[in-house]
Amino acid sequence: MSFFFNKNQSFSEETKIPHVVILGGGFAGLAAGKALAKYPVKITLVDKENHHLFQPLLYQVATAGLSAADIAQPLRHIFCGQSNLTTLMDEVVDFDLDASKVHLRSQSLSYDYMVIALGVTTGYFGNHQWARFAPGLKTLDEATELRRRVLSAFERAELAIDSDEASLWLTFVVVGGGPTGVELAGAIAELAQHVMAKDFRHIDSTKAKVHLIEAGPRLLSAFPEGQSSYAHKRLKHMGVKVHLNEPVTSVSTDEVTLSQSSIHSGTILWAAGVEANSVASKLGQAPRDRAGRLEVGADLMLPNYDNVFIAGDLARLSDFKGKQVPCLAPAATQMGRHAAKQIVQHLAGKPSRPFVYFDKGNMATIGRSSAVANYRKISINGYFAWVAWLGVHLVFLMGMRNRISVFLNWVWSYLAWRQGARIITKKLPGRSESSISTSSA
Repeated sequence: MSFFFNKNQSFSEETKIPHVVILGGGFAGLAAGKALAKYPVKITLVDKENHHLFQPLLYQVATAGLSAADIAQPLRHIFCGQSNLTTLMDEVVDFDLDASKVHLRSQSLSYDYMVIALGVTTGYFGNHQWARFAPGLKTLDEATELRRRVLSAFERAELAIDSDEASLWLTFVVVGGGPTGVELAGAIAELAQHVMAKDFRHIDSTKAKVHLIEAGPRLLSAFPEGQSSYAHKRLKHMGVKVHLNEPVTSVSTDEVTLSQSSIHSGTILWAAGVEANSVASKLGQAPRDRAGRLEVGADLMLPNYDNVFIAGDLARLSDFKGKQVPCLAPAATQMGRHAAKQIVQHLAGKPSRPFVYFDKGNMATIGRSSAVANYRKISINGYFAWVAWLGVHLVFLMGMRNRISVFLNWVWSYLAWRQGARIITKKLPGRSESSISTSSA
């Protein structure tokens, strides 16, 4: 289907308006929707949640630094001023690509173009039974569940009847040495050693042990080796025990078994891998990587379907220059915008254009006043990298209220060593339930 138009074309005949369906309200979906704001298309954005989530700060919700509302914004509010876009809180269950239809739980939608930006979920390398013992960190529900487990562990230690039980609860394991794992481990160490150091009467929270597990030879493998080494030394200085070249072979209620050792812990957190959203398996025989992510070309089109585009973390691709596109928010945003441009090109009868990834660098924070930042050949470690990390995350956070709230929380935390979101919202579990609760994970 081809339409010739200009961006000021009238909407008077709705039946002639191309319908664009966007699946997913993450960075890619938001970017695609906004990029089509001034064009005569009818847009339906579908997400099973009612909010856009700023995932780079999820770990701060999990470690009580921020509240859930600080890093999320209602999708309807984001698009309230965009008259050509409708938001549906619904879930995708199947596709009929040949008929140009997508089936939701409540209805089916016909489309002229579709942008699939459903993202990824936590991956356990085929060991999905581990999820009940070691929850991941991809959604707000998971972040609040991690926060409940972390804070409850200290409370359980305070209630422990002997030192062995207290020690179990004061031992934390984070699996995965990427940015999320490094940030989680550092934040838990600071929570124990500084934020809650004077809060308990029967335990010494500063004696808590934090283990960070990485199957590979170094932390932060996407960063230069010098920054990996810096992160390792910084975490060690903070009291985190780093295990390298030790893949996890088993996870149970209170134990993580590694290739060379095992660790008993009351709180096990997973930050080691990703896999494609399960509904992506219904997209036919499109090539996929080991995590189930769809391998697409530089035009972002699903193979054999020139009206379906894949964007965000669900897409595995190299741009036309051969550069591998990482699973990062800036990359997802760029892909979402490019998918929208491809639709505009197609409607105007023009050929598609290859996606060009503009590398905006990579960052990871390692606790208070310390971070690593890498932009092309420029690498910064320490305090100035941390300041840059703060600034970048504030700029890209959605909503002025959220920016002000997060900034004030950070200032208070920096000056007073206090976390403002240390609330446990569920009943403190008994010993047999605590490590295997799956309510939100």
